[in-house]
Amino acid sequence: MAGHSKWANIKRKKAKTDFGKAKAWNKLIKEISVAAKLGGGSPDANPRLRAAILKAKGQSLPTKNIESAIAKGVGGNSGANMEEPMYEGYGPAGCAILVQCLTDNRTRSVADVRNIFNKNGGNMGEQGSVSWTFKHKGIVIVDAVAHPEDKIMDLILEAGATDMSTQDDVHEIETSPESFEAVTKALENANIEMLSAELTYIPENTVKLEGEDAQKLMKMIDKLDDHDDVQDVYHNAELPEEE
Repeated sequence: MAGHSKWANIKRKKAKTDFGKAKAWNKLIKEISVAAKLGGGSPDANPRLRAAILKAKGQSLPTKNIESAIAKGVGGNSGANMEEPMYEGYGPAGCAILVQCLTDNRTRSVADVRNIFNKNGGNMGEQGSVSWTFKHKGIVIVDAVAHPEDKIMDLILEAGATDMSTQDDVHEIETSPESFEAVTKALENANIEMLSAELTYIPENTVKLEGEDAQKLMKMIDKLDDHDDVQDVYHNAELPEEE
């Protein structure tokens, strides 16, 4: 989700209703199972699985669910024939949208995603039409009260972090996708708890949406989030707090 602070958006994710949380947890479980199927059940030897677990912990997925998802992936067919298409398009007022899917049927996914765009004031674009305005980054959140800046700055920079900002009593650490694992491991080894850690897409520029356009976008995002094939939705809209 776009915005000045990634942490503000993470907090909004955590505030979902129980139904929304169940949907979000199901997507996390799906990703963990696929990661375990494709790369093995050891997080230390499987960077994708490790990243999926960190993201799941940031959204409070219980440990027993994580362990069950890993076991299912290792012992089953969770990763068989899975594809990960990224669809691009435009929402209300021309805002840019990326839709990351995890699917066993690309034809179904693209048709359903296109239908959601068309019915909610948007339209699908070609590959590369809007992705250029996003940067793939790792975002790690650490409690700034428990861990002052001078305690972790040298640690994360040595591990490869590219930037850190502090607001709302949290440190928001930015990494490249390549250094994400090294930074999170360095924090773990130093016994520094991460409130959230995930690979995400951050917009380089934002578009301010208000009123009806903002409501249309939120409805579109809700519809996309509700689809079983959709794992994540990213956009470059700057929305009013009340939205």
